[in-house]
Amino acid sequence: MTVKVGVVVFPGTNCEHDVVEAVDSVGGCGRLLWHKDAGLADVDAVILPGGFAHGDYLRTGAMARFSPIMDAVIRFARGGGPVVGICNGFQILTEARLLPGALYKNRDLKFLCQPTRLRVASTGSVLTRGLNVGDELDIPINHFEGNYICSDRTLAELRETSSIMFTYRNNPNGATSDIAGISNKTGNVVGLMPHPERAAHPLLGSTDGALLLKGLIGGG
Repeated sequence: MTVKVGVVVFPGTNCEHDVVEAVDSVGGCGRLLWHKDAGLADVDAVILPGGFAHGDYLRTGAMARFSPIMDAVIRFARGGGPVVGICNGFQILTEARLLPGALYKNRDLKFLCQPTRLRVASTGSVLTRGLNVGDELDIPINHFEGNYICSDRTLAELRETSSIMFTYRNNPNGATSDIAGISNKTGNVVGLMPHPERAAHPLLGSTDGALLLKGLIGGG
């Protein structure tokens, strides 16, 4: 059965077609969903892609969190459905309280668009279940507010529940404990700043992102 992946489009989203193409390339079926939709149709998984939802006015992800479709996304996630937020999508997931912590401005207050090397820190999520702890992946970043911050208590909980999915080999943005991506306690909701859809084809310089999307498709 082909896994149907809904890719939510907000005003200002700019990575939706890249995500759909990457999902299709690993055997899934990407479908665009408009942020004003009341439901998710019959999709098996959801991705909130990167971009600048609602122009990132007020605060990144803060306005998108109140789009009509997010009620359906939250219900889907709380029911165990796979939900992935990439870059701006990660920011939206924290605003929706589906993931703890927040994303803040990069350490040097500079926009970063560059390759990064990640280390897989846990295999307990819908993206990492096909990998091994310690695996390294080359996946690019493209953000100004990718500095993950959280309280000491939240950091301890993330470590205790093995909810830190990815860490940077060379922290580019100042993120707490080099965190590049996290999940909820059950692993069905994942947020990460690097863009796997931009590392899903040999012509892009890396196919490591496809490994993550295959994990999502394999168990969606």
